[in-house]
Amino acid sequence: MHEIMTTPSNPIPKPWAAALLSEIRALPQAFTALADQSGEETADDISQLLEAASRLETTLMNTDQPATNHDLMNVLTALRGYAEMLREDVGATDHALDARLSSLLDAIQAAHGEGSAPDATENRIIQSDPGFILAVDDLQENRELVARNLSRSGHFVITAASGEEALRALEQSDVDVVLLDLLMPGMDGREVLRRIKEHPEWRATPVIVISGSQDMDGIIECIEAGADDYLFKPFNPVLLQARIKAGIERKRWHDREEQYRQQLERNEKFIRATFGRYLSDEIVTDILERPEGLELGGDLRRVSIMLSDIRGFTTLSENLAPAQVVTMLNRYLGTMTDIILAHHGTIDEFIGDAILAVFGAPQHRDDDADRAVKCALAMQAATVEINALNEAEGFPAVHTGIAINTGDVICGNIGSERRSKYGFVGHPMNVTSRIEDVTAGGEILISDSTLKSLKGDFAVGRSEEITVKGIDETIVVHQILPETL
Repeated sequence: MHEIMTTPSNPIPKPWAAALLSEIRALPQAFTALADQSGEETADDISQLLEAASRLETTLMNTDQPATNHDLMNVLTALRGYAEMLREDVGATDHALDARLSSLLDAIQAAHGEGSAPDATENRIIQSDPGFILAVDDLQENRELVARNLSRSGHFVITAASGEEALRALEQSDVDVVLLDLLMPGMDGREVLRRIKEHPEWRATPVIVISGSQDMDGIIECIEAGADDYLFKPFNPVLLQARIKAGIERKRWHDREEQYRQQLERNEKFIRATFGRYLSDEIVTDILERPEGLELGGDLRRVSIMLSDIRGFTTLSENLAPAQVVTMLNRYLGTMTDIILAHHGTIDEFIGDAILAVFGAPQHRDDDADRAVKCALAMQAATVEINALNEAEGFPAVHTGIAINTGDVICGNIGSERRSKYGFVGHPMNVTSRIEDVTAGGEILISDSTLKSLKGDFAVGRSEEITVKGIDETIVVHQILPETL
């Protein structure tokens, strides 16, 4: 911006200022006829233009208190804005007025240091989706000008006269772009910018700083603080439209990404809540974090397999109504499920009143065998409370036999492309089932391989060799006693 060189002894401004004075003094006569024939909106624009012209003349001729660049830019912004809107509205039908306004705009460009050549972008039209714009400026005429200019392009504009008012507007509205003046009394634009970018819900809102200050350090400071752009007064309305279009697109992309993220979170919660009823939390997490885990196939893993079964359940349920059987079974299975999951076991399936669980897949731990035994002990202890509830409701007591075996199995997704389950295949599964066949109610039997895998101290009762159907070799089993609970 050129400096205004006027002194009491030399009240004549520099040539660019003299040209501006000549243009603005010619404006009232140019609008004389039009003011009587125009509509209310055009008449208001004419009034605003002439008022800005009068203030500019006073500013340029006031040698006692020379205007600051910021004040001068505010006046030039108003003058340029209303001149461009009037030229757009009536210039096509009034060639003399169009020429007068074009000459005025050339003088404004020269005053701003842009030379006298017409702005090559002045006739461009920027197509943009309508946006919700917040214009922050302490000067009413600037707020009104921006609101008028952007409203004509289809945007919805709200204004704020101070930093405090701007923050209140942001709390109440979902703003797409903020146009922010820097120099304001009270909370200035820099503080407003800082608060916007620190707020978790506002930080993605694009902020375009519009200021008469051309201090490079100030510009850098605003960009570093998070401003998305910086325009000088008097701003080019086409350039402003382009900046706003880009800002709206950035905000819309962010909003879509945020909606997508929230949808993913809701979907993940739904998946965990739904599939968590059928699979362990570890399997659900493995599927969500490693989608390739859905592919058919498996890995060889060393696991500890636990199979529990209610002794004589068929006989117990013969004298109960179906609804009573379901109530009693759900009470038992619900309690046992919580205990198994608390010990990081993976429930493979419920087989009637039997529960098949595995420790060591999909996540291996060094104490898999120990946790399997501790889980079995906790399950047997829990039947005391279950039976107390059963007795209170007239249901029979339940007694379970639990078998644990340790060995190498294939674990993974088993089935077809249309239907599959996370399961386990291998000889140790069969051995576990055969051990469970010989357990008595309230008893825990573990295989020799499980005993050798234990790291902690457990109370071991009798040991014996058993021969079972379908397996040629004898199996050595050991009784686990409940005293360690």
